[in-house]
Amino acid sequence: MDFKYEVKTNKSFQTAIEDITDSLKEREFGVLYQVDFKEKIKSKGLEFSSDFEVLEVCNPGQAKEVLEKHTEAGYFLPCKVVVYEKRDEVYIGLLKPTILIGLIEDDGLKTIAEEVENTLKEAIQAAV
Repeated sequence: MDFKYEVKTNKSFQTAIEDITDSLKEREFGVLYQVDFKEKIKSKGLEFSSDFEVLEVCNPGQAKEVLEKHTEAGYFLPCKVVVYEKRDEVYIGLLKPTILIGLIEDDGLKTIAEEVENTLKEAIQAAV
């Protein structure tokens, strides 16, 4: 069972960040937090050679629906979209919401997670 969905892009790292952010916004997902691990690790006096950023994203309506159905599902929110470099190639991916929500046995939540995951996959495809 693969916990992630990712696609390689020919875009630069920075362009990939900008394009996935725009693509998410077009689909009513906002970026709540953006963590630049390369800079964060550097600020601690350590070197990390690859660009790696995590975007914590959310669709407020769907998040509200999930939390109203099962408050503890909030442990899985917000969703994570990742842009990183590996061997001079750039990838855009996500941690699959269906995998996480599968830990809670609730078909209603599974349906929402599938919708969210499909929307995020569409956003990634459009950004690639």
